[in-house]
Amino acid sequence: MAFVKWIGGALGFAMGGPIGALMGFAFGSMFDGAEDEPSQRRINPGNGGRAAGYERYRHQTKQGDFAASLLILSAAVMKADGKHLKSELDYIREFFQRQFGDEQAAYHMGVLKELLKKDIPLREVCGQIKYFMEHPARLQLMHFMFGIALADGHVHSSEERVISQMASYLGISSRDYQSIKAMFYKNDAASAYKILEIDKNVTEAELKKAHRKMVKKYHPDRLKGLGETQMKAGESKFIEVQKAYENIKKEKGWN
Repeated sequence: MAFVKWIGGALGFAMGGPIGALMGFAFGSMFDGAEDEPSQRRINPGNGGRAAGYERYRHQTKQGDFAASLLILSAAVMKADGKHLKSELDYIREFFQRQFGDEQAAYHMGVLKELLKKDIPLREVCGQIKYFMEHPARLQLMHFMFGIALADGHVHSSEERVISQMASYLGISSRDYQSIKAMFYKNDAASAYKILEIDKNVTEAELKKAHRKMVKKYHPDRLKGLGETQMKAGESKFIEVQKAYENIKKEKGWN
Protein backbone atom coordinates (compact mmCIF):
# COMPACT_ATOMS: atom_id res chain seq x y z
CA MET A 1 0.00 0.00 0.00
CA ALA A 2 2.98 2.31 0.37
CA PHE A 3 2.97 3.16 -3.33
CA VAL A 4 -0.74 4.06 -3.30
CA LYS A 5 -0.17 6.40 -0.35
CA TRP A 6 2.91 7.89 -2.00
CA ILE A 7 1.35 8.50 -5.40
CA GLY A 8 -1.85 9.79 -3.82
CA GLY A 9 0.14 12.39 -1.93
CA ALA A 10 1.99 13.39 -5.11
CA LEU A 11 -1.18 13.94 -7.14
CA GLY A 12 -3.10 17.18 -7.55
CA PHE A 13 -5.46 17.51 -10.53
CA ALA A 14 -4.82 13.88 -11.56
CA MET A 15 -6.80 12.61 -8.57
CA GLY A 16 -10.04 13.18 -10.44
CA GLY A 17 -11.58 13.25 -13.90
CA PRO A 18 -10.72 10.74 -16.63
CA ILE A 19 -7.10 10.56 -15.43
CA GLY A 20 -8.22 9.75 -11.89
CA ALA A 21 -10.59 7.09 -13.22
CA LEU A 22 -7.83 5.41 -15.22
CA MET A 23 -5.33 5.58 -12.38
CA GLY A 24 -8.01 4.26 -10.03
CA PHE A 25 -8.55 1.29 -12.33
CA ALA A 26 -4.81 0.60 -12.42
CA PHE A 27 -4.44 0.88 -8.65
CA GLY A 28 -7.50 -1.28 -8.12
CA SER A 29 -6.08 -3.96 -10.40
CA MET A 30 -2.67 -3.86 -8.75
CA PHE A 31 -3.89 -3.62 -5.15
CA ASP A 32 -7.22 -5.38 -4.92
CA GLY A 33 -9.40 -3.66 -2.34
CA ALA A 34 -6.94 -0.87 -1.54
CA GLU A 35 -8.72 1.46 0.86
CA ASP A 36 -6.41 4.39 0.25
CA GLU A 37 -6.92 4.49 -3.51
CA PRO A 38 -6.88 8.12 -4.76
CA SER A 39 -10.32 9.71 -4.66
CA GLN A 40 -12.12 10.27 -7.95
CA ARG A 41 -14.86 12.45 -6.50
CA ARG A 42 -13.14 15.80 -6.74
CA ILE A 43 -13.68 16.32 -10.47
CA ASN A 44 -16.60 15.47 -12.68
CA PRO A 45 -15.07 13.65 -15.69
CA GLY A 46 -17.75 15.08 -17.92
CA ASN A 47 -16.75 18.72 -17.49
CA GLY A 48 -13.11 18.58 -18.55
CA GLY A 49 -11.82 19.12 -15.04
CA ARG A 50 -13.66 22.38 -14.33
CA ALA A 51 -15.08 21.76 -10.89
CA ALA A 52 -15.86 24.17 -8.07
CA GLY A 53 -13.13 24.23 -5.46
CA TYR A 54 -10.55 22.74 -7.81
CA GLU A 55 -9.15 25.93 -9.36
CA ARG A 56 -6.23 26.00 -6.93
CA TYR A 57 -4.65 23.11 -8.84
CA ARG A 58 -4.82 24.75 -12.22
CA HIS A 59 -1.27 26.13 -12.20
CA GLN A 60 0.19 23.83 -9.56
CA THR A 61 1.11 20.72 -11.53
CA LYS A 62 2.77 18.22 -9.20
CA GLN A 63 5.33 15.59 -10.13
CA GLY A 64 2.66 12.94 -9.64
CA ASP A 65 0.31 14.74 -12.04
CA PHE A 66 3.01 14.76 -14.70
CA ALA A 67 3.85 11.12 -14.06
CA ALA A 68 0.21 10.02 -14.25
CA SER A 69 -0.34 12.00 -17.45
CA LEU A 70 2.83 10.59 -18.95
CA LEU A 71 1.86 7.00 -18.13
CA ILE A 72 -1.59 7.33 -19.69
CA LEU A 73 -0.38 9.09 -22.84
CA SER A 74 2.48 6.58 -23.12
CA ALA A 75 -0.06 3.77 -23.06
CA ALA A 76 -1.99 5.47 -25.88
CA VAL A 77 1.15 5.75 -28.04
CA MET A 78 2.20 2.17 -27.34
CA LYS A 79 -1.26 0.88 -28.26
CA ALA A 80 -1.32 2.85 -31.52
CA ASP A 81 0.53 0.26 -33.62
CA GLY A 82 -0.85 -2.72 -31.73
CA LYS A 83 2.57 -3.63 -30.32
CA HIS A 84 4.04 -3.29 -26.84
CA LEU A 85 7.75 -3.28 -27.64
CA LYS A 86 10.50 -3.94 -25.12
CA SER A 87 12.41 -0.90 -26.41
CA GLU A 88 9.44 1.32 -25.57
CA LEU A 89 9.03 -0.19 -22.12
CA ASP A 90 12.75 0.21 -21.45
CA TYR A 91 12.60 3.88 -22.48
CA ILE A 92 9.75 4.55 -20.04
CA ARG A 93 11.32 2.47 -17.26
CA GLU A 94 14.60 4.35 -17.54
CA PHE A 95 12.79 7.66 -17.16
CA PHE A 96 11.02 6.57 -13.99
CA GLN A 97 14.22 5.07 -12.60
CA ARG A 98 15.95 8.43 -13.03
CA GLN A 99 12.95 10.27 -11.61
CA PHE A 100 12.01 8.10 -8.63
CA GLY A 101 14.49 5.23 -8.22
CA ASP A 102 14.20 1.52 -8.95
CA GLU A 103 11.45 0.62 -6.48
CA GLN A 104 9.02 3.37 -7.48
CA ALA A 105 9.86 2.78 -11.15
CA ALA A 106 8.76 -0.84 -10.78
CA TYR A 107 5.39 0.30 -9.39
CA HIS A 108 4.95 2.84 -12.20
CA MET A 109 5.64 0.14 -14.75
CA GLY A 110 3.00 -1.96 -13.03
CA VAL A 111 0.53 0.90 -13.49
CA LEU A 112 1.47 1.15 -17.17
CA LYS A 113 0.89 -2.59 -17.60
CA GLU A 114 -2.67 -2.18 -16.33
CA LEU A 115 -3.29 0.96 -18.40
CA LEU A 116 -2.33 -0.94 -21.56
CA LYS A 117 -5.40 -3.11 -20.96
CA LYS A 118 -7.75 -0.12 -21.13
CA ASP A 119 -9.10 2.00 -23.95
CA ILE A 120 -7.73 5.52 -23.43
CA PRO A 121 -10.29 8.34 -23.91
CA LEU A 122 -7.63 10.53 -25.47
CA ARG A 123 -9.67 13.70 -26.01
CA GLU A 124 -10.99 13.69 -22.44
CA VAL A 125 -7.61 12.91 -20.88
CA CYS A 126 -5.86 15.60 -22.92
CA GLY A 127 -8.64 18.06 -22.11
CA GLN A 128 -7.97 17.59 -18.40
CA ILE A 129 -4.22 17.97 -18.91
CA LYS A 130 -4.67 21.08 -21.06
CA TYR A 131 -6.88 22.74 -18.46
CA PHE A 132 -4.58 22.11 -15.50
CA MET A 133 -1.02 21.69 -16.80
CA GLU A 134 1.28 24.54 -17.74
CA HIS A 135 2.36 24.89 -21.37
CA PRO A 136 6.08 24.04 -20.85
CA ALA A 137 5.12 20.78 -19.14
CA ARG A 138 2.75 19.91 -22.00
CA LEU A 139 5.57 20.51 -24.48
CA GLN A 140 7.74 18.17 -22.42
CA LEU A 141 5.04 15.50 -22.61
CA MET A 142 5.08 15.80 -26.41
CA HIS A 143 8.86 15.46 -26.46
CA PHE A 144 8.59 12.32 -24.36
CA MET A 145 5.92 10.82 -26.65
CA PHE A 146 8.19 11.12 -29.69
CA GLY A 147 10.98 9.55 -27.64
CA ILE A 148 8.79 6.53 -26.94
CA ALA A 149 7.71 6.23 -30.57
CA LEU A 150 11.32 6.40 -31.76
CA ALA A 151 12.62 3.98 -29.11
CA ASP A 152 12.63 1.14 -31.65
CA GLY A 153 14.38 3.32 -34.25
CA HIS A 154 11.26 4.11 -36.27
CA VAL A 155 8.17 6.26 -35.68
CA HIS A 156 5.22 4.27 -37.05
CA SER A 157 2.62 6.31 -38.94
CA SER A 158 -0.10 5.22 -36.51
CA GLU A 159 2.01 6.44 -33.58
CA GLU A 160 2.56 9.78 -35.25
CA ARG A 161 -1.18 10.14 -35.86
CA VAL A 162 -1.89 9.57 -32.16
CA ILE A 163 0.81 12.03 -31.09
CA SER A 164 -0.55 14.60 -33.54
CA GLN A 165 -4.03 14.13 -32.06
CA MET A 166 -2.59 14.57 -28.57
CA ALA A 167 -0.92 17.82 -29.58
CA SER A 168 -4.20 19.17 -30.94
CA TYR A 169 -6.17 18.15 -27.84
CA LEU A 170 -3.44 19.54 -25.54
CA GLY A 171 -3.65 22.96 -27.16
CA ILE A 172 -0.17 22.78 -28.67
CA SER A 173 0.20 24.86 -31.81
CA SER A 174 1.15 23.33 -35.15
CA ARG A 175 4.47 25.21 -35.08
CA ASP A 176 5.33 23.94 -31.60
CA TYR A 177 4.39 20.41 -32.65
CA GLN A 178 6.52 20.60 -35.79
CA SER A 179 9.41 22.05 -33.78
CA ILE A 180 9.44 19.12 -31.35
CA LYS A 181 8.88 16.58 -34.13
CA ALA A 182 11.86 17.99 -36.06
CA MET A 183 14.11 17.22 -33.09
CA PHE A 184 13.52 13.53 -33.86
CA TYR A 185 13.68 13.81 -37.68
CA LYS A 186 17.18 15.19 -38.04
CA ASN A 187 17.67 13.62 -41.46
CA ASP A 188 15.31 16.26 -42.80
CA ALA A 189 17.39 19.10 -44.29
CA ALA A 190 14.81 21.62 -43.08
CA SER A 191 14.74 20.33 -39.50
CA ALA A 192 16.83 23.18 -38.07
CA TYR A 193 14.38 25.74 -39.46
CA LYS A 194 11.40 23.79 -38.13
CA ILE A 195 12.96 23.54 -34.67
CA LEU A 196 13.33 27.33 -34.56
CA GLU A 197 9.91 27.83 -36.21
CA ILE A 198 11.27 29.98 -39.04
CA ASP A 199 11.41 29.93 -42.85
CA LYS A 200 14.53 29.33 -44.96
CA ASN A 201 14.54 32.92 -46.23
CA VAL A 202 15.04 34.23 -42.69
CA THR A 203 17.24 37.27 -42.13
CA GLU A 204 20.06 37.31 -39.59
CA ALA A 205 18.06 39.58 -37.29
CA GLU A 206 15.01 37.31 -37.55
CA LEU A 207 17.17 34.27 -36.77
CA LYS A 208 18.52 35.87 -33.61
CA LYS A 209 15.02 36.89 -32.55
CA ALA A 210 13.68 33.36 -33.17
CA HIS A 211 16.59 31.88 -31.22
CA ARG A 212 15.87 34.09 -28.20
CA LYS A 213 12.19 33.15 -28.35
CA MET A 214 12.86 29.41 -28.50
CA VAL A 215 15.52 29.57 -25.77
CA LYS A 216 12.92 31.16 -23.52
CA LYS A 217 10.24 28.63 -24.50
CA TYR A 218 12.39 25.54 -24.00
CA HIS A 219 14.59 26.68 -21.13
CA PRO A 220 14.83 23.87 -18.51
CA ASP A 221 14.04 26.32 -15.69
CA ARG A 222 10.45 26.39 -16.93
CA LEU A 223 10.13 22.79 -15.69
CA LYS A 224 11.51 23.58 -12.23
CA GLY A 225 8.25 22.68 -10.49
CA LEU A 226 8.42 19.12 -11.85
CA GLY A 227 11.76 18.31 -10.21
CA GLU A 228 15.40 18.18 -11.21
CA THR A 229 15.04 15.09 -13.39
CA GLN A 230 12.48 16.79 -15.59
CA MET A 231 14.65 19.89 -15.78
CA LYS A 232 17.52 17.70 -17.00
CA ALA A 233 15.19 15.96 -19.46
CA GLY A 234 14.13 19.39 -20.70
CA GLU A 235 17.74 20.23 -21.50
CA SER A 236 17.57 17.99 -24.59
CA LYS A 237 15.10 20.39 -26.26
CA PHE A 238 17.25 23.35 -25.25
CA ILE A 239 20.34 21.68 -26.75
CA GLU A 240 18.51 20.97 -30.03
CA VAL A 241 17.59 24.66 -30.26
CA GLN A 242 21.23 25.61 -29.82
CA LYS A 243 22.36 23.11 -32.47
CA ALA A 244 19.71 24.31 -34.92
CA TYR A 245 20.78 27.92 -34.40
CA GLU A 246 24.47 27.14 -34.97
CA ASN A 247 23.71 25.00 -38.04
CA ILE A 248 21.69 27.74 -39.69
CA LYS A 249 24.35 30.36 -38.93
CA LYS A 250 26.99 28.09 -40.47
CA GLU A 251 24.82 27.43 -43.54
CA LYS A 252 24.22 31.15 -44.04
CA GLY A 253 27.83 32.13 -43.32
CA TRP A 254 26.83 34.34 -40.39
CA ASN A 255 29.06 34.81 -37.35
